[in-house]
Amino acid sequence: MQLAHALGLTVTAEGIENAAQAERLRQTGCDTAQGWYFARPGPPDRIAEILRERS
Repeated sequence: MQLAHALGLTVTAEGIENAAQAERLRQTGCDTAQGWYFARPGPPDRIAEILRERS
């Protein structure tokens, strides 16, 4: 992540499955993450609903 940030890049981690992984990425400076820990795959029309629930 340090190299990516030094090059002006954004780091996205994929496949996050639990809170420990998410926390470790937060501690190490990961910019964004995605995976089943955050949300299971679903239909596109549920995106707005999911965002409302989490805000």
